[in-house]
Amino acid sequence: ALLFITVYTADGFLFYVESSCVFNSTKLDDIEFIRSYYYQKLEFTRFSSSVGKYVGYTEYGVRNAEAWNKDTGDLAAMRAQKETYCLINVGNDHEAAL
Repeated sequence: ALLFITVYTADGFLFYVESSCVFNSTKLDDIEFIRSYYYQKLEFTRFSSSVGKYVGYTEYGVRNAEAWNKDTGDLAAMRAQKETYCLINVGNDHEAAL
């Protein structure tokens, strides 16, 4: 098990998720929430509030997106992240920058 841990730590990330807010102003219409899923530093699936659903970029990612897009509860929660996650943080960042 020690070799397994060492090999994967030396190579870098194995799997991670990144959430971000892209914005030009503090208006909710100008904010985009993005959640990206990576494996071996390659993005395989992304949720974008502009698109309103998951999009896959690899064969595995397309299968994930198709399955995740069928879960209406999860889609509603992800769409709400633009307001619950981004709006508060963008307001704070915008005020700090001014």
